[in-house]
Amino acid sequence: MFSPEILLSAVLNGLMTGAVYALIALGLTLVYGVLHIINFAHGATLTAAMFAVFVLHSAFRIDPYLAIFILVPLFFGLGYVVQRFIIGPASHGDDSNILLVTLGLSIIIENGLLAWFRSDTRSIDVPYGFSVIEIGNLFLSTPRVIAVGVVLVTSALVWAFLARTDTGRAIRAVAREKTGAALVGIDVNHIYAVTFGIGAACLAIAACLLMPTFLVNPRIGNAFVLVAFTIVVLGGMGSVAGALIGGLFIGVVESLSGLFMGESLGQIGIFLIFILVLLVRPTGLFGAKA
Repeated sequence: MFSPEILLSAVLNGLMTGAVYALIALGLTLVYGVLHIINFAHGATLTAAMFAVFVLHSAFRIDPYLAIFILVPLFFGLGYVVQRFIIGPASHGDDSNILLVTLGLSIIIENGLLAWFRSDTRSIDVPYGFSVIEIGNLFLSTPRVIAVGVVLVTSALVWAFLARTDTGRAIRAVAREKTGAALVGIDVNHIYAVTFGIGAACLAIAACLLMPTFLVNPRIGNAFVLVAFTIVVLGGMGSVAGALIGGLFIGVVESLSGLFMGESLGQIGIFLIFILVLLVRPTGLFGAKA
């Protein structure tokens, strides 16, 4: 049996990992909540953001955390342009076409990264990558502690944007009833693109938080998006609060599963939770019936 200190350390580290998972899931659930589609390019976009962090650090020696201020506006702009001028026009108003377009974009991004960076796994070396913060008998990873702080600030900013700004209110209106929103003068296509841009910006932040301690290869994003999809289902499709709470919960489940079953089997607990949620409460913790 593990000591209380080891269990507590596992729970805390799980919460810190889950915070980054929650940020990845936040972009996924936000796009679903407004556009009502699953963005199949979500994982590939995360991979592209992680490679962008790698390039900025390798070529220009820019710290991953400072790269946030470069990549957030860049990926927001890319997300906006891709949705407004590629996904929207190519879908012709059909949601099934949107799924196919995002799947095609995912394939293009992954193969483009594979052609440019090859299949090699890359990493960056930062002086704080393996540093820890000691609290009594607990040892917490410094990058993960920083990640929690950044995720909390990001979540608060996203909440304030959605709740307090005209654009945020327009996003919530379109998510609830796009026809009614259009009738009162809201540019639905613009709101779709803004939402897609916010989702891409969240991925850029997540990439900057992941790179100090994770490796990157052209397919790494798929592993994260599988966990993110589980979080979205657990929290409720389209629920921002559900994505945040679900991410923290899944992080703890993964950490404890790895502790009891071994690191290589840590994600078994995640997908057991996924199956149980689908069986018991398909709408998720905070989801509503259609």
